[in-house]
Order: sequence, then C-alpha cells, then structure tokens
Amino acid sequence: MVQTSLPSADTGDRLARIARVAALLDSRFRVPVIGVRVGWDSILGVIPGIGDAVTTVPAGWMIWQGYQMGARKRTLARMGLNAGIDLIVGGVPIIGDLFDVAFKSHKKNLALLQSDMQRRIIHASSEEVAHG
Repeated sequence: MVQTSLPSADTGDRLARIARVAALLDSRFRVPVIGVRVGWDSILGVIPGIGDAVTTVPAGWMIWQGYQMGARKRTLARMGLNAGIDLIVGGVPIIGDLFDVAFKSHKKNLALLQSDMQRRIIHASSEEVAHG
C-alpha cells in the first residue's frame, strides 16, 4: 500500500516524542573527561538480562508509532532489526555494554523514521504536481 497523502501534523508531534525518548535512551548524559554521551539504555544495560529487555519496550513503542504513521514495511523491518541487535548484543556482559554506548539503536530508528516521513512528503508533493 503506497500512501501519497502528506503526513499529518500529528506525525510531527509523534516524531518529536520519539526524538525525546531516543535522546533519553541513547544520549541523555555526558560522561565527564571522555565526553562520550550515554543514555538509559547504556546505564540499564549494565544490569544483566533485565536492562536490555527493559529498553526493548520503548523500541517496540517506536516501531508501533512508525507503523501508525504509515512508515514503509522496509523501514519498520530495519527498525526491528536495530532493536533486535541491540537486545541480543547488548545482553552480552561487558562487550554488550560497550556496544550499547556506540550503537545507539533508538537514534538510528528515529533517523529511519524521519527519513521515511521525509520521503513520503517528497513523494506526495510530486504526486500533487503531477496530478495538479
């Protein structure tokens, strides 16, 4: 199903909420001296088994929001893959914790959604010009 309508104003609000959650999970805090940004995903990931499972919930919420906004199946699949990689690799002690700091799956998923919504706007605008 190809949607050619422009994303609604609600889409902008949803993307803003997703951006806030992604920032909390991936880059909320700056580690002094080294300057690396970490978020709750990295912090909770230190708790074996539980931490990465807990941060998978907001990842699922982001994917659901993308689905409701009309994101392409390809985008949703890539978001799911990012969340799965974060869950599996992040669950490995020590290596997973370092991985969580670098991978930032929630910000990757935000970028995927933003790109998909931008593509929809461009596609809808070109459709309007062609049919207008």
